[in-house]
Amino acid sequence: MQLAGGFAGRKSDTIQSIAIIGVGYVGLPLSVGFSKYFQVTAYDRNSKRIDELKNGIDSTHEAASSSLRNPQLLFTNKTEDLKNQSIFIVTVPTPVDAFHVPDLEPLQSACELIGPYLSKGATVVFESTVYPGLTEEVLAPKLEKVSGLKFNKDFFLGYSPERVNPGDKVHTLSNIQKIVAGSTPQTLELLFELYSKIITVGVVKVSNIATAEAAKVIENIQRDVNIGLINELTVLFDRLNLDVHEVLDAASTKWNFMKFKPGLVGGHCIGVDPFYLTHKANQVGYHPEMILAGRRINDSMAAFYAEKFVKELVKRKVNLHQAEVLVLGFTFKENCPDIRNTKVCDLVTSLQSYGLKVDVVDPLANPNKVKQEYGVLLSPDIPKKKYHGIVFAVPHQSLLSQGADNAFKQHLLEEGLVLDIKAVLKKLLHVIH
Repeated sequence: MQLAGGFAGRKSDTIQSIAIIGVGYVGLPLSVGFSKYFQVTAYDRNSKRIDELKNGIDSTHEAASSSLRNPQLLFTNKTEDLKNQSIFIVTVPTPVDAFHVPDLEPLQSACELIGPYLSKGATVVFESTVYPGLTEEVLAPKLEKVSGLKFNKDFFLGYSPERVNPGDKVHTLSNIQKIVAGSTPQTLELLFELYSKIITVGVVKVSNIATAEAAKVIENIQRDVNIGLINELTVLFDRLNLDVHEVLDAASTKWNFMKFKPGLVGGHCIGVDPFYLTHKANQVGYHPEMILAGRRINDSMAAFYAEKFVKELVKRKVNLHQAEVLVLGFTFKENCPDIRNTKVCDLVTSLQSYGLKVDVVDPLANPNKVKQEYGVLLSPDIPKKKYHGIVFAVPHQSLLSQGADNAFKQHLLEEGLVLDIKAVLKKLLHVIH
């Protein structure tokens, strides 16, 4: 059946042009992938980001320079370039405010940006993580208001949640299964065909947009809760003088034990997404307990590790107000330059609260961005001096290669120690986990 407005009933091979709104960790791989088959307009309001991409530079390290020089791929920060687009794919962030309430400003701004250029028959696809119902309850009316068009008559909506894992060179866009949902059956078929062009391992259809929204948000909540359990066990086993990593290794010999690792849980997704679902839960009168349990525990781990580290220094009779400490790694995860919501900042702040002088080294993070967003001075290289302690917070491969095992000892004073949060230094003396 051909719907009014026409476009949602077409095949993907009739699509002339796709606009990607937001060219970060999610939008850039999509832009590169779709530009192999379609003309792609990759829009971002960050002019510096656009200039870098035009020059073949990707600061996120997610795309090869050669893939950015495709004649079918236009990087732009000019809104007029959004004219005559068949598909709009929105990949903007979905943060929370200081009170952990969903901040919809980026999504609302994207709708205001798209609205004037939305033509009859066009489809708008959202990939940003939201709570169930938001796309159709909030964003559809916003697009109607800005565009003057009617939802599911003049334009159509889709939802295909992003599953990008920053820094992961194995699980990339093309080999991670993709969920698609549409506001009409024809839209669903269109998006299934569209994403099937760039996803080699399969695209999964779901019956409605709210189901796809819910599936996305619980992916990260489940991981948050599981890591929260392991982090709570870490605190408990520390009081019992047990090595949590040895306990986990032993428990994982059972076939159905899921081996999550303790640590600092940051990043844009896991540390934020639970608040989107709890916001919706509160709207319908349900007050969740398990969903936020992981958040509370995970947010407390930076202070736990700082206290543990300081207690060990005190045992060695180190004067805390004269002690110098080296923190290795600042990004929210290893082998990735992403500093969004990194909990290493909380760790540094906690250590400084005890009077310690803290140097921070990360070869991947952008020092200017770190200084601007967190007020932390960052060095790409380990200073040539000795410290009372080293906190190995983020095990970038480049850091491991600099100080493999005992090589880190050259940066330690005789009474010094290492806090190895991820337990990657197996042979180093005086290591605590």
